[in-house]
Amino acid sequence: MNQDLITKIREYVENHIGEFHAARIAKLKKINLKELLSRKNPYMFKAKNIGTASAMVENLASAYMSSAEESIFGNWMEGLAHFVAETVYSGYKSAAEGIDLEFDKEGIHYFVSVKSGPSWSNSTSMRKQKEEFIKAVRIFNTSRRTVPTKCIEGCCYGNDNKGYNDSNHEKYCGEKFWTLISGEPTLFVDIIEPLGYKAKEKNEEYMKEYEGMLNLFVKEFTQEYCDDNGQIEWDKIVRLNAAIKTKRR
Repeated sequence: MNQDLITKIREYVENHIGEFHAARIAKLKKINLKELLSRKNPYMFKAKNIGTASAMVENLASAYMSSAEESIFGNWMEGLAHFVAETVYSGYKSAAEGIDLEFDKEGIHYFVSVKSGPSWSNSTSMRKQKEEFIKAVRIFNTSRRTVPTKCIEGCCYGNDNKGYNDSNHEKYCGEKFWTLISGEPTLFVDIIEPLGYKAKEKNEEYMKEYEGMLNLFVKEFTQEYCDDNGQIEWDKIVRLNAAIKTKRR
């Protein structure tokens, strides 16, 4: 373990982890009940035999925020990866489209597209990423033609057991990615402890906001989407979610 690097990472986390928690709360405050009902599959909730307003709201909010938090924290982790590469190899944010990070290591110039996890792409997005790598290398070679280059699709977590590489780029996940940008083979484990900085305190603040939102949504859901006997009016929910929307004139 490079203790000096871990100390710097700890300081970075202490200074920036609040941004993740603040973004969670900001996302929470932006959503509304109709948006949740419009985004999620009502047929699935009916098939799960959900029968109370509280269960319906909890399922909607949990699914929505879980997805949102994954994206928010993924972006935060990308920032940490930038910091590590900058600290160790004087890495810098790339000006090339679709490329997040560039640095020189052992005589090779690296172009890195930083991703949260290994399952980020479909065939279309992967094709675009390959094109962006090719373009970045082509422009780079006009000025530094003698310097070897490598293009890396770097994933902050996970493990692609199959491995991946083609003539344009390679895919590094988890341990392999953090080792690349830091030179430290155990960094992928070493960073887990600093990430818990004030986690309990920050999560309690978030849960207070979350529970308040749930209570308000349960009240609204009961008023708008339950009949006089307290039964969920599924036809209203399905129409809100899936009916053809007519344009107002």
